[in-house]
Amino acid sequence: MNVRFSFRSAASMLVTLAAAVAMISLGGCPKRGSDQGAAAKVNGRKIPRADVEKYFNNQTAASPQKPEGEQASSLRLSILKELIDNEIMLQRAEKLGLLATDEEVDSKINELKAPYTEEQFQQRLKDKNLAMDDLKREMRRNLTVDKVINKEITSKITVTDADISNYYNQHKSEFNLIEPQYHLARIIVTTQPNPQVHNLKNDKVQSAAAAKSKIQQLINRLDSGEDFPTVAMNYSEDPDTSGNGGDLGFLPEASLKNTDPATREAVLKLVPGRYSGVIALMLPQTKQVAGYEIVKLIAKEPAGQRDLNDPRVQQSIREQLRQRREQLLKAAYYEVVRDQAKVENFLAEEILKNTGQK
Repeated sequence: MNVRFSFRSAASMLVTLAAAVAMISLGGCPKRGSDQGAAAKVNGRKIPRADVEKYFNNQTAASPQKPEGEQASSLRLSILKELIDNEIMLQRAEKLGLLATDEEVDSKINELKAPYTEEQFQQRLKDKNLAMDDLKREMRRNLTVDKVINKEITSKITVTDADISNYYNQHKSEFNLIEPQYHLARIIVTTQPNPQVHNLKNDKVQSAAAAKSKIQQLINRLDSGEDFPTVAMNYSEDPDTSGNGGDLGFLPEASLKNTDPATREAVLKLVPGRYSGVIALMLPQTKQVAGYEIVKLIAKEPAGQRDLNDPRVQQSIREQLRQRREQLLKAAYYEVVRDQAKVENFLAEEILKNTGQK
């Protein structure tokens, strides 16, 4: 769920929330006079019922049938819980002086807009029932929470050489590859435009003839020395990999049996650092061309035991241990800050009070 807040200052937030409460009138609101319009309060700061309803409507907009009764109440409680958790973290960020700046928010927004034209970007906001101010509040919240986590948790995690050595000795079998591994990347061009594709150039062909012409232009770019990841990010029509330069990661040799036969044959002939020629992708039923691809073999790992002195083994273990510790510390951190906050959940109280009533 995406939750949107304003983080300019504690004072402006209080003013914004107070205005929202004053303007909103919803049926079934709590009976506490000064808390009218609030679904909950965190350290005295209100979370408007209007926010809960906004995210409830956003989450259920695409559903053929909106949840009702107990299901609707359960979803609203879940939404409110996340709103409460986010408010707790935002208040923590205020105390630490870690609220995201306007420059940081604008930079992140520009990253989001990069793959689209302005018209396309505005349409996506409209489809999600979002105004630009909503998006900025959401982005400010995300960046702010990330800052808190980085300062309070991530920056304090250390993984020593002894940690890595101990993990390797206890999990040595994890680093014994039973078959060769292929690190692949690819560039895809389809014969039909895919609405899910958003490469950096927003470049999609509209016909089979255009696809054939485009893939030839792309391999010409590669032959002229252009970087494979850059070409993939700019022009590839693979929605799963265009954003990361076409990188497919490491694949076991057995998985190649499930790929297109022409692709498998090309990969097995490649040496690391080289890319294939144009490969036609055929529909198995009709044998018609569905698109084209260029595959690059970044690296090949032979079967066998990987030693601890392999830098890739050390990096893999270091990242795994860091992620585990970060997950544990984040869970503990959230519990601590929740315990320190004064939370009044009016919506939950009402549901309990009305249980069994018609």
